[in-house]
Amino acid sequence: MLRVTAIAAGFVIGVAALTTIQPAMSQSDGWVTLVDSTKMGDWDKVGDANWEMKDGALAADKLLSGKDLAYLVSKTPYKDFQIKAEFWTDAEANSGIFIRCDNPKVIDGKTCYEVNIFDKRPDPSYGTGAIVDVAKVNPMPKAADKWNTYEITAKGPKLTVILNGEKTVDVEDTKHAVGPIALQYGSGVVKFRKVQIKPL
Repeated sequence: MLRVTAIAAGFVIGVAALTTIQPAMSQSDGWVTLVDSTKMGDWDKVGDANWEMKDGALAADKLLSGKDLAYLVSKTPYKDFQIKAEFWTDAEANSGIFIRCDNPKVIDGKTCYEVNIFDKRPDPSYGTGAIVDVAKVNPMPKAADKWNTYEITAKGPKLTVILNGEKTVDVEDTKHAVGPIALQYGSGVVKFRKVQIKPL
């Protein structure tokens, strides 16, 4: 009888361990994939660029309508969240990830927080790794010609940005509380291989 009880107890502990481990091994851990190597995802467009799936990434290298910058805007608004994004740009690229946009039809650095990807920005203090007009970087990291990873967290007024494992922004700001996110195409070659978001 003691042996049966011990075996039963061991079985219960084993099942509990598997239950604890399972969420970390699956996609049921709260992350939502917006872009991956096989799909562009479902976005609203503001402006027009030649976004297409190419060589396992969502890529653009040309504006299709005048000089207005182009954006892919999420259909869902987000308040508190984490973003993980893998991106590649050339040296001429102007891009970024915009968060908590006030108006999904008007995307810019005044209506959203703009987490910049812009190695050649005339004022490098708000270039790659910065949040434009909110949090500067010094020195500005370079992202061109390699795959990079952004980890962006917005929780209440606290905003953090980590580029390739290095924290570039840790700031508090209350201008924008909730709204969609957006991927920008401005110039050069821009690619997103994976974009995931996890509501907090």
